Amino acid sequence: MRGNHWQSIIGITGFGESHGPVMGVLLEDVRSGIDFPLDRIQELLNERRPGQGEFSTKRNEADKIKILSGVFEGKTTGMPICLIVENRDHRSSDYSILKDIFRPGHADYSWFRKFKIIDYRGGGRASGRETIARVAASGLVEDMLGDISVESYPVQIGSIVSDCNNNPADNKLKWRDNSNYSDVIDLLENTKKKNDSIGAVVQINVKNMPAGLGDPVFKKLDAKLSEALMSIGGIKGIEFGAGFALAGMSGSQANDNMNNGKFLSNNCGGVLGGVSTGEIVTMRVAIKPVPSIGKQQKTMDKSGTNRTIEIDGRHDVCLVPRILPVINAMVKLVLADCISYEKLSDTDSVSIDFLREAIDKVDEDILLSVYRRNQLVKQVAELKKRSNREKLDSAREDAIKKQLSAYAEKLNISTETVEKIWSVILRQSKIDNYS
Repeated sequence: MRGNHWQSIIGITGFGESHGPVMGVLLEDVRSGIDFPLDRIQELLNERRPGQGEFSTKRNEADKIKILSGVFEGKTTGMPICLIVENRDHRSSDYSILKDIFRPGHADYSWFRKFKIIDYRGGGRASGRETIARVAASGLVEDMLGDISVESYPVQIGSIVSDCNNNPADNKLKWRDNSNYSDVIDLLENTKKKNDSIGAVVQINVKNMPAGLGDPVFKKLDAKLSEALMSIGGIKGIEFGAGFALAGMSGSQANDNMNNGKFLSNNCGGVLGGVSTGEIVTMRVAIKPVPSIGKQQKTMDKSGTNRTIEIDGRHDVCLVPRILPVINAMVKLVLADCISYEKLSDTDSVSIDFLREAIDKVDEDILLSVYRRNQLVKQVAELKKRSNREKLDSAREDAIKKQLSAYAEKLNISTETVEKIWSVILRQSKIDNYS
């Protein structure tokens, strides 16, 4: 499983744990000769760094980026780019009491059930510090977006809702409603005094969107954005346009009518059939309360014994505003990916180099599929060995070969070529797993 890797226009692999020596990202498939936007990436990381404001964790990390490879004299070399930031202000002793206890609301229990081991020091890879990789990667694709702009800001913190979202956000929380900003501050201060945390709803607007981005069925623009945003720790819900309110509307109310070359409403949130309409793409995401709180909670330890827990340490009261640059980063990465695929269908502007890069990515996908297949075959071989079943199943192999040949004909691919490829894969599979 490659859960720490995201393959879009660039290959992004994050690494490092919250209390390890570094957090980092490996960026692949970046063309050579590009001016590396170091200052811009550092600016983006500064927006999400800890230790900002009275409601943020007091863990004070500079998050100063270091380049280990792939950049020479300010330009990309075409080789993998490795970026790191050092973890300097971690206090693992704060977590020693949690060594064998599952923290409610955290990934401790589920990750222990999956991996049989957990890094209890700040959550390991489940920590919000892993988002450094996402934010750093987004700095490399901003130039691809052209006039497209991405903005995010809170429209609800706890039970307080913003009714005015047109004002400039000139405060640290990015709150746009001046009429109740003081109420938000009071809520956060009281929540902090109670050793508790609070959730939020964040509005995301993507402006100057061209029509036609996204692809049907499994590669829909809203599906890709949902996958990217839901991969951020702390986000537990998403809606586009009118979202869940559509369930209470009639078709005549929900449909976005058109007149004089424009839409008269935007209930669809700028996406229809998985493809952008050219209107503003609007989304809202629900941010859960930070699970690390100082109030007493019921839980269990690794042996299944009931325990109570009060979590000490340095934690955010609310994930706003530090989650906003992470949200923006994931949206930018998705849009850059969609733009890159859109160029493939534009025969007037596409270049040979761009097509070759696309072919290279397909080749990587093929190689990865062969690797995954081999891993599955290994499991099958082990299960057969344990149950004393026959190693080889010639009838099944012949049936699969016929199915692939029939599918190749539908795709207008030479059946002879497919049979040769299948024979090579099958022969190597037998050598690797049944010899």
